[in-house]
Amino acid sequence: QLVESGGGLVQAGGPLRLSCAASGPPFSINAMGWFRQAPGKESEFVARINWFGGSTYYAESVKGRFTISRDNAKNTVVLQMNSLNPEDTAVYYCAAIGNRPQRWDYWGKGTLVTVSS
Repeated sequence: QLVESGGGLVQAGGPLRLSCAASGPPFSINAMGWFRQAPGKESEFVARINWFGGSTYYAESVKGRFTISRDNAKNTVVLQMNSLNPEDTAVYYCAAIGNRPQRWDYWGKGTLVTVSS
């Protein structure tokens, strides 16, 4: 029900924009966000945006470089990534919190971001 797009190969210092659209049977969205998993590492939180109010939260490692935004009408969330570095290389997953508080119950299949040095 969550479909990511926008991954690819980018040079260090460059930007990349990821999008995630909720599709299929409608569900109540309370928040959407991004997680990532680098090769050989555990999954980590990247960013979150609350659907009502628009509050945003970021991992320390991406603050000031990444921006998350939403389009409520289109059930879409965007992650604008700037000043990318090789440590940002990972599979990025879109996720959503539905009716269960603080539970990331909905996940996309992921999109690969590779940052070359």
